[in-house]
Amino acid sequence: MTPVRAQEGATAVAARTPEPSVGELVKRVSEQLSDLVRAELRTARAELAQKGRRAGIGGGLIGGATVLAHVGLMALAGTCVALLALVLEVWAAALIVTAVLFLAAAVLALAGRAQVRRAVPPLPERAIDGVRSDLDEIKERVHR
Repeated sequence: MTPVRAQEGATAVAARTPEPSVGELVKRVSEQLSDLVRAELRTARAELAQKGRRAGIGGGLIGGATVLAHVGLMALAGTCVALLALVLEVWAAALIVTAVLFLAAAVLALAGRAQVRRAVPPLPERAIDGVRSDLDEIKERVHR
């Protein structure tokens, strides 16, 4: 402890805060990096789970489109053809009904494909961006 003169002339003892050792600093950096890696892994895990859910929804929509195409062709085709056959030739009625059903199936398939594309590639993009940002910050602070 070093004596220090106060304004009134009395002496006081100044408490020195010891500087952390290199080992302590390395230990702190190691702990902080471990915490950072754990946080980034949690972010990546959450992002991949979200993308997996989207892929599942897209697959379900595509499956629904397939079922609709088959069931629709079987159940409604005959009825619609019969209705249109009252006004048109039977072949023309059948062609119109077929075109409408396939158009509906195409719309569902495109919606499903859009959902699957939102989930692919299955990379945790936000987590990767976070790690890159963290590395840039660390590099910047090291160079100061």
